Amino acid sequence: MKIVVDAMGGDYAPKVVVDGVVAAVREHNVEVILVGDEAKIKPLLIGAKYTGKNISVHHAPEVIEMHESPATSVRRKRNSSIVVGLNLVKEGKASAFFSAGNTGAVVCAATLTLGLLEDVERPGIAIVTPTLKGTSLIIDVGANIDAKPLHLLQYAIMADAYVKNIFNKTNPSVGLLNVGEEETKGTDFHKEAFELLSNSQLNFIGNVEGKALFSGKCDIIVCDGFVGNIALKVTEGTAEAIQVFLKRHLLKSNFLGKIGLLLLKQTFMNFKKELDYADYGGAPLLGVNGITIIGHGRSNLRAIKNAVRVANEEVERQVNLKIMEAVKAARVNA
Repeated sequence: MKIVVDAMGGDYAPKVVVDGVVAAVREHNVEVILVGDEAKIKPLLIGAKYTGKNISVHHAPEVIEMHESPATSVRRKRNSSIVVGLNLVKEGKASAFFSAGNTGAVVCAATLTLGLLEDVERPGIAIVTPTLKGTSLIIDVGANIDAKPLHLLQYAIMADAYVKNIFNKTNPSVGLLNVGEEETKGTDFHKEAFELLSNSQLNFIGNVEGKALFSGKCDIIVCDGFVGNIALKVTEGTAEAIQVFLKRHLLKSNFLGKIGLLLLKQTFMNFKKELDYADYGGAPLLGVNGITIIGHGRSNLRAIKNAVRVANEEVERQVNLKIMEAVKAARVNA
């Protein structure tokens, strides 16, 4: 079982990607294929003092940059690290793929190269978020910004299978992100999605408001990719701003305030760690016919290491098989 990692994807690639992969291999004993510019990757492996056999390099001369159009770049750059890496999964030479590169390009290339699971109409990006009661899974946060109500139902079904098998929750609760909790709230789109979810076999608890993102009211929050991506970016920005605000005001305070800042240093570090995406590694792209993990563009060493771990766990626990079974069962029971 091998994991393909896009060595050229991310703001700090390829060095941080290579260092993260080396750490993952040493800690989790996985096999990784690094895809990208061989002339840049191999010296970094030497610099990381890695001499084992669990990391191999597959040359890919092109890179899809963050600013490039996903569909256009995937078509034109057939020798890019993203396209080449996903082809390795398609050909059965690896079991999963991870990239912290251009998200749109990964979604586009994975859909075109790997195809979708049977009966799944659109893939969805799912992210794990910390809550007051543990963690929640939000889907979709950007793969499909023009969703239909049926897509939201399928997102919920796939997320349900994922949470059951990765987080070992037997009967995860599902909420529909909306402007109010009442059944009559939202557009016709939301009302139709509400009806589909209500008639499903899922543990659907109804509409949830934006505050549920961190309250832990439900295990899974479903929304379309447009709303989900905005919610994701707002929460990221808020978390960063809060840390800056706290430090700014404490530094401007009197002597006692500065002493307090020193005393609270560990508390601030713990707060930052709890909100840090690096602990979760990456976001699974659910619905494609091959394990695909998407990392944050700013992924650091720990994020890369954990993304490789997550990819390995999904393969070991046969997440895609469980998703296919769940989607098929839902179609039969419809």
